[in-house]
Amino acid sequence: MEIINQVVDWYMANLNYFTIAFLMTVESSFIPFPSEVVIPFAAYKAAQGNLNVFGVVIAGTIGALAGALFNYYLAMYLGRPLVYKLAGSKAGRFLLLSEEKIGHAESYFIKHGKSSTFIGRLVPAVRQLISIPAGLAKMNLKDFIVYTMAGAGIWNIILAAIGYYIYDLRDKIFPYVDDILIAAGLIFVLYLSVKAIVQKKKQKKQITGSD
Repeated sequence: MEIINQVVDWYMANLNYFTIAFLMTVESSFIPFPSEVVIPFAAYKAAQGNLNVFGVVIAGTIGALAGALFNYYLAMYLGRPLVYKLAGSKAGRFLLLSEEKIGHAESYFIKHGKSSTFIGRLVPAVRQLISIPAGLAKMNLKDFIVYTMAGAGIWNIILAAIGYYIYDLRDKIFPYVDDILIAAGLIFVLYLSVKAIVQKKKQKKQITGSD
């Protein structure tokens, strides 16, 4: 309990516009890091008067765009074969990537076209990877930036509103904060574990099938 409180206190103390933008850059790339642990906490801090909630949304959106552009240019320069090879490699598996995930994001992009970079930012299973098929298709950069910022901005506003609202309920929530944090941590670890197990089973089936 005490360690969790120390980690949370350290995290909150170091949340500023730069770290928000940096963490959202990481989140928007293919590195598995949820935006749900960045924007709501930053908005909560803004509700305390230490940050500006509009600044939180702006910093988060700029970071999301930076991460999206990283994926966009990486896919554009590597090309489709190398992107899929990377996704199927050990490094890709470590980052919870897979050829299936890239294929799903690519199919989503093909189905929805340019608007997928906007709509996809609001879809959990697609949000982090939708920039890759956009790069593979060499989507117009100006359109990509506009759609990405619009989608990321809306998503960050939703998360910021949640964090800001939670501050108003702090007296009701605080008695259960430790339990909530522990439960959230366990759920996240369980989610990553199950995801890794499912991915390994799929890879074994693919190997068996190819043999």
